[in-house]
Amino acid sequence: MHITVPDGKDPTEYVWTELVPEIGRAARRFSRTVTAESTLGLREFEAARLRIAQINGCIVCMDWRTERDGVRVESTFGDAVEQWKTTDSFDVRTRLAAEYAERYAVDHHGLEDEFWGRMSAQYSQAEIVELSISIGSWITSGRLNHVLGLDTVCAIPVSD
Repeated sequence: MHITVPDGKDPTEYVWTELVPEIGRAARRFSRTVTAESTLGLREFEAARLRIAQINGCIVCMDWRTERDGVRVESTFGDAVEQWKTTDSFDVRTRLAAEYAERYAVDHHGLEDEFWGRMSAQYSQAEIVELSISIGSWITSGRLNHVLGLDTVCAIPVSD
């Protein structure tokens, strides 16, 4: 870990609530809102989220599975996300969500008209914006956790 945490303190809670309390609370609310208010299908949501987790290398993010109404993606879903180009486990929207997440994270300047044509054929403009905001939030929080080394010691925080 690259932040010094006082003895007895939970590293995640300390970083997010004590070191930068206002920004940390706002970031956590934003992260929770992305998950709680998403209108995207669970498989699309998780394909994009997990692809960002894989790219970021955030251990806790890769282990996490979003749950909706008691449902989670299958245990092999993470492997399918890594193989998003060739897996037969994904429909067109789920594959596009994984592709968009990867390209957004590693080559956002390379998102050409052909890609946007495919996205617009499958997703509404509101869904594209929602997916874009979600991916941006996952890049930020996952990279922060990984870069600071929090992903090796953190659990998903539950309080504001």
